[in-house]
Amino acid sequence: MSRFASGSRRVLSLALGVLGFVAVAAYGQTPPVNANAKALADFRTRIDAYAALHKKLEATLPALSKESTPQQIVGHQDNLAGLIAKERIAAKQGDLFTPAMQTMVRELMKQAFAHGDAKLLRASIMDENPGPVKLTINGKYPDTVPLTTMPTEVLKGLPPLPEGLEYRFVGETLILLDPHAHIIADFVPNALPKA
Repeated sequence: MSRFASGSRRVLSLALGVLGFVAVAAYGQTPPVNANAKALADFRTRIDAYAALHKKLEATLPALSKESTPQQIVGHQDNLAGLIAKERIAAKQGDLFTPAMQTMVRELMKQAFAHGDAKLLRASIMDENPGPVKLTINGKYPDTVPLTTMPTEVLKGLPPLPEGLEYRFVGETLILLDPHAHIIADFVPNALPKA
């Protein structure tokens, strides 16, 4: 069983429990389990499609070598980012993190912070957090902005990602970063629980 598959099962189990509790509290009844499973399955389908597109487009570019210069690496990133942006020209916030998935992410983050040292987790994320930055889909992650640390406790609470995608925080927004193209694939506003 792959790490992605076993991680998906663990996250699905946690997510179903969390969302079931939230729905009971909010609506007085348990929602159909299939709705929660559907949100996770839909997310996985969407990110797998993004990863496949990335891989296909990157294969059209000359490969980088160990001897590649910083200029060649940046050029490769820019070329890949341009190809992805062209293919995803109509992409908007919420295409990968659908509204149902955004709700689930916020609940999963609340659970991660409730079961860990919330102060320490927040401090770790905010250590090099750039704070509010204007985010755009397919937009380049600013070269001058450091990448935040993602504590293990936080990553364990989120669905695993295919290779080539990473979770990061920018302010209180959780972004889906494509590090090879150095672009933002999607994001969840207000994902970080309030202090």
